Amino acid sequence: MLFDTNGVLDVMLDRAPFADIAAQVFSKGEAGEIGGFLGTTTITTIHYLAAKVVGADQAQIEIGKLFRLFEFAPVNRAVLEDAAVLNFSDFEGAVLHEAARHVGVHAIVTRNLKDFKRAVLPVYSPEELARILATIK
Repeated sequence: MLFDTNGVLDVMLDRAPFADIAAQVFSKGEAGEIGGFLGTTTITTIHYLAAKVVGADQAQIEIGKLFRLFEFAPVNRAVLEDAAVLNFSDFEGAVLHEAARHVGVHAIVTRNLKDFKRAVLPVYSPEELARILATIK
């Protein structure tokens, strides 16, 4: 699963009402029940936004946690070129979709389902993924 930037920020910044379900899904990755990926652009975005809220030192600590929890889907020229022709309404979403596709990730998790209407990969909300994972015990 590739996790969209918003889910990571929900957990990191404890954004209600989204943080609890996102943390529940992330814990499945931490337990090794699912493979978790982030786009490399997600890290820079998260650091920038988190530093504004919790300060640069705490943001750096949180980024370190992400390095331990996730693998990364690189964003390179091929990913950007493929994203540019997808016609997504949100270019960041297109980039994350293509980064996921390029590394063989099978699905994306996001609260912004509307940004992924043109996705080839399956796209789940955190709530949908939690329900699916609850049935696979």
